[in-house]
Amino acid sequence: MSFSLGFSWKRAALLGVRGGGTQTLQTLVAAACSWLFPLCMGKCVQGLGCIKKDVILILTKLYDFNLGSVTESSLWRSTDYGTTYEKLNDKVGLKTVLSYLYVSPTNKRKIMLLSDPEVESSILISSDEGATYQKYRLNFYIQSLLFHPKQEEWILAYSLDQKLYSSMDFGRKWQLMHERVTPNRFYWSVAGLDKEPDLVHMEARTADGHTHYLTCRIQECSETKRSGPFSRSIDVSSLVVQDEYIFIQVTTGGRATYYVSYRREPFAQIKLPKYSLPKDMHIISTDENQVFAAVQEWNQNDTYNLYISDTRGVYFTLALENVKSSRGLEGNIVIDLYEVAGIKGIFLANRKVDDQIKTFITYNKGRDWRLLQAPDTDLRGNPVLCQLPFCSLHLRLQLSENPYTSGSISSKETAPGLLVATGNIGSELSYTEVGVFISSDGGNSWRQIFEEEYNVWFLDWGGALVAMKHTSVPIRHMWVSFDEGRSWTKYSFTSTPLFVDGSLVDPGIETQIMTVFGHFSLRSEWQLVKVDYKSLFSRRCTKDDYQTWHLHNQGEPCVMGERKIYKKRKPGAQCSLGRDYSQTVVSEPLCDPGDFDYGYERHSNNQCIPAFWFSPSSLSKDCNVGQNYWNSTGYRRIVSNNCTDGLREKYMAKMEKCPGKAPRGLHILTSDGKLVMEQGHNATFIILMEEGDLQRTNIQLDFGDGIAVSYANFSPVEDGIRHVYKSAGIFQVTAFAENSLGSDTAVLFLHVVCPVEHVHLSVPFVAIRNKDVNITAVVWPSQAGTLTYFWWFGNSTKPLITLESSISYTFTVEGMNTVTVQVAGGSSLIQDTKEIAVHEYFQSQLLSFSPNLDYHNPDIPEWRQDVGKVIKRALVTGIPDEQILVALFPGLPTSAELFILPHKNTTERRKSSEADLEQVVEILFNALNQNLVQFELKPGVEVVVYVTQLTLAPLVDSSSGHSSSAMLMLLSVVFVGLAVFLIYKFKRKIPWINIYAQVQHDKEQEMIGSVSQSENAPKITLSEFTDPEELMDKDILQSKHKKSMKPKLYVRKA
Repeated sequence: MSFSLGFSWKRAALLGVRGGGTQTLQTLVAAACSWLFPLCMGKCVQGLGCIKKDVILILTKLYDFNLGSVTESSLWRSTDYGTTYEKLNDKVGLKTVLSYLYVSPTNKRKIMLLSDPEVESSILISSDEGATYQKYRLNFYIQSLLFHPKQEEWILAYSLDQKLYSSMDFGRKWQLMHERVTPNRFYWSVAGLDKEPDLVHMEARTADGHTHYLTCRIQECSETKRSGPFSRSIDVSSLVVQDEYIFIQVTTGGRATYYVSYRREPFAQIKLPKYSLPKDMHIISTDENQVFAAVQEWNQNDTYNLYISDTRGVYFTLALENVKSSRGLEGNIVIDLYEVAGIKGIFLANRKVDDQIKTFITYNKGRDWRLLQAPDTDLRGNPVLCQLPFCSLHLRLQLSENPYTSGSISSKETAPGLLVATGNIGSELSYTEVGVFISSDGGNSWRQIFEEEYNVWFLDWGGALVAMKHTSVPIRHMWVSFDEGRSWTKYSFTSTPLFVDGSLVDPGIETQIMTVFGHFSLRSEWQLVKVDYKSLFSRRCTKDDYQTWHLHNQGEPCVMGERKIYKKRKPGAQCSLGRDYSQTVVSEPLCDPGDFDYGYERHSNNQCIPAFWFSPSSLSKDCNVGQNYWNSTGYRRIVSNNCTDGLREKYMAKMEKCPGKAPRGLHILTSDGKLVMEQGHNATFIILMEEGDLQRTNIQLDFGDGIAVSYANFSPVEDGIRHVYKSAGIFQVTAFAENSLGSDTAVLFLHVVCPVEHVHLSVPFVAIRNKDVNITAVVWPSQAGTLTYFWWFGNSTKPLITLESSISYTFTVEGMNTVTVQVAGGSSLIQDTKEIAVHEYFQSQLLSFSPNLDYHNPDIPEWRQDVGKVIKRALVTGIPDEQILVALFPGLPTSAELFILPHKNTTERRKSSEADLEQVVEILFNALNQNLVQFELKPGVEVVVYVTQLTLAPLVDSSSGHSSSAMLMLLSVVFVGLAVFLIYKFKRKIPWINIYAQVQHDKEQEMIGSVSQSENAPKITLSEFTDPEELMDKDILQSKHKKSMKPKLYVRKA
């Protein structure tokens, strides 16, 4: 269908999938445009571009909300720039579900399709602009691809399980490079900077559990071939490789430090103003050998400060404070800063001033900022009353996250000085009062072109503008302007109103064609409308159709050190531009102080004065005696400024001889910033010095374990000094720097630990209320270094914390009390929990068993617990269950202790309860003495329970004669002592001994008496028993010798 003015359009309906879900559309056209980032919200487009001037590929997908996945896809191809389309499902596989479409940025004929990972893992490759495809199966699932900027066959693939793969034949074969790679933190080499074109920069987690910056070649990425340009670990998602710069972040002690490498030189710490104390940092731009960064400082929440660097990206100076920030759809930080395309040094920023958001502009890359002058008149020609600084023009500066809409602001390299933006006039930025404004002179003056929000695109190399209303209702009109928005012509692009989802417009396409896509209703097919503007351009432009215009900054013709004169088409000339229409004439004016800047502070008199924390002499700290350095005058020429004359000599830095300096500001730290190191692992120490001659200063490092190293200068220690500690402990590491002018010292205390593997909590089975109980945690290995013990008793929510392995505690509540200990050593934390029965009084008796039980005793805790329950069931006939507790001891022969406990809630009737307890004891004692207590361990194995009988002969009175009976008693005592000695020698464990092992290396560990806490209980050194390893495998013996067959009564002293 044609219109009288020569404007034509054609509609193509993509039939197929309908109903039951949402159709999504991905189009990739690839002539002069690069891959556009995907977006998906309901019905959406997932990519548009050009394959060549006439070829378009479109991928549509159907998302089933009931299944929660994509169930169908269709691939479409046009060879006449959208006039007709062919469906290619039979060429990719009728049952294949596609997810993404990629075009090689270096060869537009090569196409790659990814299958949906929920269905299969495969790729389809085309080398003929998408006409035919070959399918290849994969053994991993691709999440994203990164094409090499020069080599069309080289691709990096990032998998869903965080592995990085490489291909050198456009995806036909893949090789694993590294595992545990951080998402979106891998980069191809940069030509002219990296030695090998196949080098890959990546951020990955290594075997030590830390994140590191690594480099390797795609076919040589084994562990021995990888290199770490930065020796220390770095923060996750901090690696940025951009142009000449590499950035990383390291956080120690809660404070972030940033490092930069310029042109692959060694990393240097980024220097921000001393008290900026950054919480977050984003690299905005690295153009023209200078870094523009946004830094969120310690006292900011929703704003960032803009900083600009020197050429090496090390020293940063403040450009603008309190720039507005927000979060994008994917949670990413968005800074309200916009760089104007086509003219260097012009930026727009939305700044927060007294809780109001205002738009500012700079023409010298951040040195000076000013508010935008509002238009003189509105759309109707009425004057606009808006006086600076109380009223100005404010613009939305967010780029569109949908690549098929124009966004709230746009400019093009091919149309320098032309800006189109959405905004409002007033005292601050508003999101309710919206209009569209345009500037033809690089932001010096503005005109309003629409009163509502519109999408505005550049056509014909920026020679024409196309506008379409941004609305949620269907539309059928668009507007075209040939005079930079001063007048507009309205056209219909469809006979039926269309819900417009986006448009593909490439300002570099000479055919003046755009493709509009959308749908007639929420359940209709996708509609693609090809709009051809070619007939609107009556002829090619000649020299009479051009005029010149001068770039200026509010009347000042010198911008960034030069006068720029541009040539552009005259307004109203309806002719077609060529590729080389834009010509710039540059003259070199005199420079003035405004073209210089440095990281001092600019005061009200416009003079640069050092900040209170800054010493100008500190800039010479890296230079050595006999060398020269540049001594700043307080100004620095902006990197992209082209001035060459005038006041240059006055403000340029002066070259001076390096002064000799004594060492000052010596610091020592570990490579990962931690003060805890595992025994046997490499500890890397970094030595830094704020001032001093690095080449003539001697360095000595004492590791604190009897080993020290010395160096003649700082060159050998730049990458750190490594040392392995062979024992655990706390070591004082001392660094000493000295030259002929003085010396300095720095000290660090390093904790070297051996990871704890096991802890055993040694507690008595029963304790008396309100009487101290000793509790001990036995840790293995015993030489674990400095440990911290956390003790929880009962229902307490706050632990008692000690550095000792033993603690004395008094239980005040009767019943079962829980004791938990946690032991922290280095990065390991282990715990053990036990229960103690607490009563006012109780009685206990040793038990022994018939020898056949020893044969079936595996001597493990679980077996002892189960057999204890069986013995208890055999004992409690007619006796309340809660009054009996049986605890088996580790070791052979098998033995146990029987505890007879009082009834619950019997404190008030103490005497009668004690009598009841004596009666229970008498019943149990009689049954045991008559061998009436027995149990069946397994079929045919009957075990008899006895009262342990161990009688020691009484000592005779010293005043009596040495009768034969007395001598017999004495021999009896000697015999028993000898028997005990032999038992110890053969490591036979004796019941009734409680062991409380204290982990103290400076004295012999002891065994302490049982729950009675008797002061005259016998003490036996632990060295006379089994090795600590054996004690860890078995429970700690808890008992004490009894001197009679009668059970002993334990009571709390008044």
